[in-house]
Amino acid sequence: MTEQPAQTQKPPAGTEYGIVEFSLMDDYPDHMFSLYEGQRKEDMTESIRKNGILQPLILRAKGDGRYTILAGHNRRYNGEEAGLDRGPAIIKHNLSDADAKMYVVESNLMQRSFADMLPAEKAAVLDVYHSEMFSQGKRSDILAEIKSLEIPRDAMDKSTSAEFRRSFGTREALAAGYGLAPNQVALYLRVHQLIKPLKERLNKGEFALSPAANLSFLKQSEQKAVDKCIELNGFKLDMRKTDSLRNYSTGKKLSDETVYLILNGEIDKPPKKNRTPTVKVAKNIYAKYFKPDQSAKEVQNVVAKALSYYFSHTQSQKRQAETSSAYFSTDEDYHTPDDGAEDYGMEL
Repeated sequence: MTEQPAQTQKPPAGTEYGIVEFSLMDDYPDHMFSLYEGQRKEDMTESIRKNGILQPLILRAKGDGRYTILAGHNRRYNGEEAGLDRGPAIIKHNLSDADAKMYVVESNLMQRSFADMLPAEKAAVLDVYHSEMFSQGKRSDILAEIKSLEIPRDAMDKSTSAEFRRSFGTREALAAGYGLAPNQVALYLRVHQLIKPLKERLNKGEFALSPAANLSFLKQSEQKAVDKCIELNGFKLDMRKTDSLRNYSTGKKLSDETVYLILNGEIDKPPKKNRTPTVKVAKNIYAKYFKPDQSAKEVQNVVAKALSYYFSHTQSQKRQAETSSAYFSTDEDYHTPDDGAEDYGMEL
């Protein structure tokens, strides 16, 4: 950490301001919120290039001279892209893991609404507020502190954090606060148990929320096998396949080979519908027997009569052949040996 920036207010206890080198900052472990991409990233980089980093990052002191980023991952990486090697920071000391996670979630909720978040990000938010570590009083304190330290006044006025303050505790309360059905909250809470690569696939829209929740019941080793199989083969996931994966996992029979067979559709394949196949007639055959203006009904009648004649004629020929075969096969009774010809008055 280097020189202290000028401040107009005294920081809370356990908090200090400073300018910190980016090389001393580490990402929050398993950071659940995605970094900016595309135009949004370009706009932020250009703004930092012109004006510098206006909002300080929030860091957690690790005690070894390094810091964990709680808020400001985009500012750090886009700042580096803009040519900076350090930035203003709010440094928190003696912070518990639970409180650190609350800073991560709350600061992200101040930047954008819950509705704009990706599925795995929503899952992370709901998991925090549904967990035992959640305290509405503690959350209110952290929320107020972040507002006073990090968010400029004009941004604070536009903040959407009020919509989250009333939603905490039970699934029903979370559902009401976030405009979700209770079963959706349950699905999101399950999705939070997925390994990171599968969460990223969910965020990309490779499969829906319900199949993702199904996958969360698999062991981590099994989830890794599923992710690897998708990566190598490009398989798609749906409820039927994830139901099979979950059933085989419960029965302790989910091997790498079984994962492949399920995702390839070779296990628990739905039965084919019993439907009449469509038969196409070649143009030259159709033109030989039918006129262009004949109706479909007329053509069907002709085909029906032709088939009736064909099969009845074929059966008749078959019966005649069987009769002839039977006649010749029993004719041995009428063939006598040469030495008995005189018995029939036949002159040899």
